Amino acid sequence: MSGSAARATMTIGEVLGLLSAEFPDVTVSKIRFLESEGLIEPERSPSGYRKFAPADVERLRFILAAQRDHYLPLRVIKEHLDAVDRGQNPPPLGEHRRAPRGLVATDSVHEDSGDVRLTRRQLLDATGVDPEVLGELEEFGLVSRVSGQYDGDALTVARAAAALRSFGFEPRHLRAVKAAADREVGLIEAAVAPTLRQRSPGAHARAAETAKEIASLSLKLHAALVSTGLRATLEP
Repeated sequence: MSGSAARATMTIGEVLGLLSAEFPDVTVSKIRFLESEGLIEPERSPSGYRKFAPADVERLRFILAAQRDHYLPLRVIKEHLDAVDRGQNPPPLGEHRRAPRGLVATDSVHEDSGDVRLTRRQLLDATGVDPEVLGELEEFGLVSRVSGQYDGDALTVARAAAALRSFGFEPRHLRAVKAAADREVGLIEAAVAPTLRQRSPGAHARAAETAKEIASLSLKLHAALVSTGLRATLEP
């Protein structure tokens, strides 16, 4: 790298210093989280340090402003940026709308899961589970209703449970997974409790964002630990 190119890049600390005045809530962990979610892709030095170009900083500024000014989930922001990267002209962020109620969700849990509203019949049709199996999922607390209807998370759980049945897993076998998830929720709630007790404007929004970041990292940790355990078990 030439000297001029080297001077054009910044460390994550320098980027934080540039953005903190405009976005007081931004942190190093937030920037790393956005990178882990694929919204930014800074270069890396041979020793592994992040090198942010001016374009990376502007991209970060755009993401943070979209969250702050339009309250958009990262999924929507990423779709917008991906379209720009492909040379397309996405609509202004202000024109994005949340998914209408009743829209069937994708297979993954996402930030709009609460927008989905399904009747019992719609959930059964969308997942292919038997009514008896759905009843057991509800009995064991894996699926619940919100105001008499099922949301996107219930749809995801029911689909996963249906797929796992082909491997011999019944709803009762999934109680351990639910118990582990409840423990993780408790840890996250404890982590954001001090922020929730603050009386400053935006405290709840900051707590929600932090909870999402911790949850995402926790899921990645869980996946890595399961992978490690299986490798130790299955490799000769």
